[in-house]
Amino acid sequence: MGQHTATPVLPVVIDTDAGGDPDDALALVAAAGLPELALVLTGDELPGGYRARFVRLLLDLLGRPEVPVVAGRDLGNTRLNCVRELVPGTVPAQSGELLAAVEAVCAGPVRWVGLGPMSNLADVLTARPELAERIRLTQMGGALHYRDPSRAEHNIRVDPAAAHTVLARAHRPRLVLSDTTFTPELEIRVASATHRRLADPAAPAWAGLLAAHLAQWFTDFHPGTIQHDALTLSAALELPFVGFTAERVALDELGRMSRSAPGTPVELSGPADHRAFLAWLDRLLDPASRAEVA
Repeated sequence: MGQHTATPVLPVVIDTDAGGDPDDALALVAAAGLPELALVLTGDELPGGYRARFVRLLLDLLGRPEVPVVAGRDLGNTRLNCVRELVPGTVPAQSGELLAAVEAVCAGPVRWVGLGPMSNLADVLTARPELAERIRLTQMGGALHYRDPSRAEHNIRVDPAAAHTVLARAHRPRLVLSDTTFTPELEIRVASATHRRLADPAAPAWAGLLAAHLAQWFTDFHPGTIQHDALTLSAALELPFVGFTAERVALDELGRMSRSAPGTPVELSGPADHRAFLAWLDRLLDPASRAEVA
């Protein structure tokens, strides 16, 4: 299987559309435990930079106030907002200086963990194409066999032009496909053990914020959330849960992905060890376990 060469600890950049499907926020809880977490960017922003303000609040509650949060590109979408009225007015708007923030952490190689559309990274690689050699990209997105053949996978479909730009400029990205992640085995459902722990009135404030976020998702969209993004984070950290193979792919005008001999060289996710991954994630989402580590 194609694998990145093992590397020293590198700064981690999270690029997320947190505030919609709660899997982003749950992945951020996992990432907040990393000393090397250096920057969080928000994409597919909501009016007023609300996603960035939600992320700022969550990181502060998790004890990471020093990690910068930058509000990225607003694509005009407002449907996936499951953090309504959860951010106090005292949480300020976050910086929109995307390029400056990325340049500040890219003095050397970084792990870029893409959990939403690729708009922010496309903007960075357009303005500073030389950074492609420093950015080790692991992106949640794409599918070879998407469940709706008429459409591209969500993270690509939201901004297909950005996906085309990133695949053209990034250096051998790792793509965690929805073929790998879209499975009920990775779903946290309403009233599951994880949900109950987060919703416990005695749980810390960060868990209560997540429980309220989950409640909006469960009420408005679906009684479960599949952990696409935390699995992608684990792959970016080179944990042994997801296998990858070297492939070449192309995107059509809608962003639908296919194997293509003259296409872009990438690493595509294959089978995953769901049980081992969920055991890892469950520890990180357990308020009691996090308290012991702290």
